[in-house]
Amino acid sequence: MARQLGVTPMTLYTYVPGKAELLDLMLDAAYLRMPRTAHAGAPWRARLETVARENRELYRRHPWVAARPVTHPPPGPGVMAKYEHELAAFDGLGLDDVTTDAALAFLLGFVESVARAELQARAAERDGAPTGEQWWAAHAPVLATVFAPGRYPRAARIGGSAAADRRSAHDTERAFTFGLGRALDGLAVLVERARSAP
Repeated sequence: MARQLGVTPMTLYTYVPGKAELLDLMLDAAYLRMPRTAHAGAPWRARLETVARENRELYRRHPWVAARPVTHPPPGPGVMAKYEHELAAFDGLGLDDVTTDAALAFLLGFVESVARAELQARAAERDGAPTGEQWWAAHAPVLATVFAPGRYPRAARIGGSAAADRRSAHDTERAFTFGLGRALDGLAVLVERARSAP
């Protein structure tokens, strides 16, 4: 941020009381510049998926957002525009206001958890952690004894199948896609219940 303004980082603190307030202003600015895909005419699942993907992209463009301590968002124009837009994705679903807010928080919490996992994975790569294939190759002898099918049949069968399929300890893309589908399935239960209520 300081570089973009053409000043030294410490100069920014002459305009705000401290780092927390500076991060709040930066977060609000990032939210204000987020792309906002129009919801009109799209099915509800597509609208919520778009909200999730737009937030994931925010975390990818601004990794510091996922790294910052979880606090209340600053009450700025960016936060309010983001909140208003994302709430609009729930229009017409029949959910009451409190449930709508909770459903949005649930969806965004899922995205944030994946973003934090991605951030940790990138940090591990920078620190020289082995790739998925390197890890599996290095640990194959130990795994061969630990994953004894007779002693741990489920872990050996399921863990082995999953590892062979993805060739890494954790695949954040797959985790996001799978988790988003399950989050939307869960919200579908609320939507169906609201729509079928007398």
